[in-house]
Amino acid sequence: MSVRLIPAAAIVLLTTLLATPAAADPGPPGQVRTDQGVVQGVVLKDRREFKGIPYAEPPVGALRWKAPRPARSWRGVRDATAFASQCAQPASPFGNPQATYAEDCLYLNVTTPRRAGRLPVMVWLHGGGNLNGNSAPYDGAKLAVDGGVVVVTVNYRLGVLGWLAHPALEAGEHYQSGNYGLLDQQAALRWVRRNIAAFGGDPGNVTLFGESAGAADTCAHLASPAAAGLFHRAIAQSYSCAWPTRTETEAETAGAAFAAAVGCSDAACLRALPVKTLLESYQEPNPYAVAGADAVLPAQPRDAIASGRYNRMPVVHGNTLDEMRLFISLQYPQPITEQQYEGFVRETYGADAAAVLARYPAADFPDLRIAIATLLTDFGTPLATCGHLDALGLFARSGVPVYGYQFADRGAPPLVDVPGFEEGAYHASELEYLFPGLLPGGGLNAEQRRLSDAMVGFWTSFAATGRPQAAWPRFRSPGDVLSLAPGAIRTVNTAKASNCAFWAALGTTPEPGRAAVSSGRG
Repeated sequence: MSVRLIPAAAIVLLTTLLATPAAADPGPPGQVRTDQGVVQGVVLKDRREFKGIPYAEPPVGALRWKAPRPARSWRGVRDATAFASQCAQPASPFGNPQATYAEDCLYLNVTTPRRAGRLPVMVWLHGGGNLNGNSAPYDGAKLAVDGGVVVVTVNYRLGVLGWLAHPALEAGEHYQSGNYGLLDQQAALRWVRRNIAAFGGDPGNVTLFGESAGAADTCAHLASPAAAGLFHRAIAQSYSCAWPTRTETEAETAGAAFAAAVGCSDAACLRALPVKTLLESYQEPNPYAVAGADAVLPAQPRDAIASGRYNRMPVVHGNTLDEMRLFISLQYPQPITEQQYEGFVRETYGADAAAVLARYPAADFPDLRIAIATLLTDFGTPLATCGHLDALGLFARSGVPVYGYQFADRGAPPLVDVPGFEEGAYHASELEYLFPGLLPGGGLNAEQRRLSDAMVGFWTSFAATGRPQAAWPRFRSPGDVLSLAPGAIRTVNTAKASNCAFWAALGTTPEPGRAAVSSGRG
């Protein structure tokens, strides 16, 4: 069963590339002068918060499916005390119970501690399969205050508006269609380079970090010549940089089918359609970056890293112990039988099914939904442990400092609580430890809060120095992965635990079928 969660930026105006960082404003502490104008944020006891700052023009009308343009300047003081609209997206079981339709959504938020100095900067790309999500739920206060960094969270175009590829959209342009969300993220990074010094951040020390779709996009930026110099360290959480992204042919074939379905053959027709129509008609499950067509993303991230032709920098890369339990619990809300489990394995692995069943026998699992999740967490999806080890090895062989981790708290608060199912350390379960309060009513116990403190220390130390403290060894072999669990932060051999040698010897990749599971919503 192949689950392709598939993760560039347009040619940028020379004036944007050469813009200098805004000087720190000597005015009130709640006001900051950006290159667009003055923003008024909120001053709290230990931090300042600035919300809803535009980093690009609204991508509406003729700017729909265009590279983002710098936001216009304003007169006076702009209120920056409330979040702006999230980008248009369908309903999701992971957040929005109803679809939203705003196209004017290219905004970012800045959280900075009260302390002075040029602080490391961390720019966050949210998950959601590049179909859902927004920056608002990710409160950067703990990272900023405890870690002494400036945190920037970003909205970017999603789904059909951010990732639709079609030749008609390329007329008169100089870049591959289908990468508008990626272009938005690079525009936000350019805004950071020009303005973050005014907020107390160091534009020469920027860490790009993201989870799931945000990690996939981070991998793409590492391989993007257009992103060179925009960030200096990278953290990719729960999406292997070795997993393939969309090709031009794949993306444009899907785009042509979409255009035909809505009765359009040209860009004007597509731009005239209501957002609601676009969202309801778009079926591409995992719209990740399009590789191989232009300077934005000229090669697959895996090939770029393997060849050494990528934006070389220190990297943290890892996943969670039970990634796929989140998705399996939604696909199978009720327990399954041994017959159903064996049917899944035979349909998914074909001629290799007997070997897989021998390595993962039903008798080893009291809940056979967990058996399926274990298979897919070990190998064959972009979230899989063996795939992350593949990427870690590529980075290590290219010569950059790289650090591997696996989040392993099986008592983490659940994102979706399925009765009678042990969620374990599921996909996205680490996020509550970096962004406390992300999960409604989630809450951490005392031991989990200590793990949260340690993780924030690791992440922000890496942002500051390029290494996440002495307890975390540089990755050189599968035994160098740091397991993150309450009271048990230690190195583990994830290749052994996930049977990576077995999968490598098998030489198989699961094929799609009726048993296919989509992990594209993380």
